[in-house]
Amino acid sequence: MPRSTKNVRRFVPVVIGVVLIAFMALLPMLNLSLPGILPTPTYMPGTLALLSLCMVFAALALSYNLLLGTSGMLSFGHALYFGAGAYGLGIALEHLGVPLWPGVFIALLGGMVIALATGAVSMRVSGIPFAMVTLAFAQAGSVLVRRNSDITGGEEGLGLNTDLVPDALVGVVNTRNLYWLTLAILVIVYLVSLWVDKSRLGHLARATRENEQRVRVLGLSPFTVRLTVFVIAAVLASLAGVAYLLLQSGTVPRAVSADLTITILVMVVLGGVGFRWGAIVGGVLYTLLDQRLTVLAGSEAIAGLPDILRIPLSEPLFLLGALFILVVMFLPGGIAGTVDKLFRRRRRSGHDESPLEEIDDAAAQAENPVEVRA
Repeated sequence: MPRSTKNVRRFVPVVIGVVLIAFMALLPMLNLSLPGILPTPTYMPGTLALLSLCMVFAALALSYNLLLGTSGMLSFGHALYFGAGAYGLGIALEHLGVPLWPGVFIALLGGMVIALATGAVSMRVSGIPFAMVTLAFAQAGSVLVRRNSDITGGEEGLGLNTDLVPDALVGVVNTRNLYWLTLAILVIVYLVSLWVDKSRLGHLARATRENEQRVRVLGLSPFTVRLTVFVIAAVLASLAGVAYLLLQSGTVPRAVSADLTITILVMVVLGGVGFRWGAIVGGVLYTLLDQRLTVLAGSEAIAGLPDILRIPLSEPLFLLGALFILVVMFLPGGIAGTVDKLFRRRRRSGHDESPLEEIDDAAAQAENPVEVRA
């Protein structure tokens, strides 16, 4: 294959991404309807709020993909940093009386400090013990949130103090602005994830995931590499938490619970572990199904069915669990992994390279930077 053709192909994902972002940015001004998927046309506040929530959880799933997909760290406490962003901003506005943007900075700084402290302890072990330690930190955070009702609102949750938030981000009439804000946050989280994956840090994180001992023999520090990725993922999760507080006008204790971390894990596995666009697809698909199945479960159509159908169909979690089992059984690489596998198989079977093309491919590969592999 000519080298010029390969260079053109490298820009195809960039062009697709820019077009997709432009389309998403224009969506609030379009009158598009997707019956059964979106509740109203795309310019209506209800649909914009639903799409914004999808983007918040897509950003959260992207941050978790850095842990599991890039570094191979199975954490059960990632929701702790999502909650740190949401509660951090809420507490800064309510109790410190600072404006919105300094409050966002305080929330992100708090999420980073908590990640440094908990990550430095969790990294002392790996595998299942690492997962258990992160779970313990998440449970401790959940207890602190529930028991300190004077600061966090306890079981009732913490509402958003709108006095210190710009008017353009408050109220149903400004849902369009919140939509654009969450889209910007999703793009930021994606670009940071892309930078980590393509940087030397990402290469070292993957090498550490495959063979930690070999990285140590090379004179590098796996602990530092893993902790750096852990903190970056936590700050990105905190940023998603900030968007969640603004979008929902408050937060609840579930935002720091292990239950939410399990939900994020399902999103990433559903989309495809190790694929950035897979994490976005998993986050959006899970959130849409969760919201729409809840509406379907309470509909008259389901209420009129026989018990053998009505009982399972009236439980959204049952249907989501069944979908997850089907994906794990029949799409072991998730949605993105399956698509990538089919694409690679089609490219191999439909393109028999000539000897000259093979030499050209070998030369092109030799010019690429060498990736550390175990």
